[in-house]
Amino acid sequence: MPHHTLKGVVCKGARALDVQDTTPHLSVEFSVKYLDIIKAYKDGFLEISMVNERKLKIAYVCPFYTPAIGGVKQVVEELSKQYVKQGHEIHVFTSDWDKEKRIEKKEEIIDGVHVHRCRHIVRAANFMTFWPEVFPKLLKGDFDIIHSHLFAHPHFVMAALVAKIKGVPHVHTTHCPWSDASRSFLGKVGLIVSYNFVSRVALKMTNKIIAITPWEIKFIKRFGGKDEQIQVIPNGMPNIFFDKVKSNDFKKKNGINGDLVLFFGRLSETKRPDNFVKIAKLVLKERPNTRFVVRGPDEGMKKEVIKEIGNEKRIKIMSETRDKREIVKMYQAADIYVLPSYREGLPLTLFEAMACGLPIVASPVNGVPYEIKEPDNGFLVKWDDFSGFKEKIIKLIDNRKLRNKIGKNNMEKAKNYTWEEIAERTMKIYRDLIKSKKRKNRRRA
Repeated sequence: MPHHTLKGVVCKGARALDVQDTTPHLSVEFSVKYLDIIKAYKDGFLEISMVNERKLKIAYVCPFYTPAIGGVKQVVEELSKQYVKQGHEIHVFTSDWDKEKRIEKKEEIIDGVHVHRCRHIVRAANFMTFWPEVFPKLLKGDFDIIHSHLFAHPHFVMAALVAKIKGVPHVHTTHCPWSDASRSFLGKVGLIVSYNFVSRVALKMTNKIIAITPWEIKFIKRFGGKDEQIQVIPNGMPNIFFDKVKSNDFKKKNGINGDLVLFFGRLSETKRPDNFVKIAKLVLKERPNTRFVVRGPDEGMKKEVIKEIGNEKRIKIMSETRDKREIVKMYQAADIYVLPSYREGLPLTLFEAMACGLPIVASPVNGVPYEIKEPDNGFLVKWDDFSGFKEKIIKLIDNRKLRNKIGKNNMEKAKNYTWEEIAERTMKIYRDLIKSKKRKNRRRA
């Protein structure tokens, strides 16, 4: 790729610079957005380097992809969609497990994204798989960037090793895996080995580490990450959540009257949908006209939630949906969003609820308190303080003015978390790493 040192007079407010190439003499005009400024203003001129913004070939390595549901998958899918629209070539390497069954179709293109599913040979519960054939598949590829997702999993280590072998910049997003959740003896041994040895080595082979919340930084540094490697980029949400639904029939269609309190997320032990039901029953004793909805894909807790609901008709468990428009209608029909999680990373649902103008009552775990400030965005309550959740929910039910004020604050805050914004910040990391690599190669030459 041609690389020229150019000199040009800097015009305040100008959108383009008229510059002259020093060798040979040549006048060119170009947009400022395509400049990589190398040296500061000097003697009335600015020395700059012009770097053509070529399209990239990017490899994402993640544990699951469509049709699986989950936060990590959603992040990779949304970034991929943004970059495909910009003309980049995106390849996703993932396991052939969708949390329910093995996927037979190993190679396909989904919305312009090249998906390569690798056969898994080991599976732990429904969240960790080992798929070693990702290593030779990545080795065969010719990528500008390799970006792995989810710390401590085997694919992170293999992606880092391939990037090192091929001399390709490696980016890793950790996704808040740090947890004190109960595990089997073998699970604990596996984590000790991975966190303290294997993943520690992989971090040394990683050029940039993306933390989705500042809460993660202390853990990343504990396992070998350096300050200069780490950059915080949160999760995002699609613009569709900002679009006001006209003639929203969600409540009517589902036989719901009165104020609606919503739990929307995976029905997993960490998100505690069963506790949401317990909290709902406490609220109903004092505000009997309130209605509650539980919705999300089952990850082992659905039967427990149904059992906890029992014969209570004012608490409804709904079938999962992947229809974005239906999800938006549900959020916008609700009055309060509740997330009583025992553990979280930085839940995408938080920003979705904000964009739809909902006040939030959530537990202050991991990345959540970095985004929810009391009382501007809602309220924070310890995950097992059912009485505390009840009090904050009732406070919002009784005070529509407060709900509306918080809702407006949240809609404004959510504008900082669109996928366009997140993709732009992530792409800057890619570009900077590629430029740094080229400068090093030139010095060696």
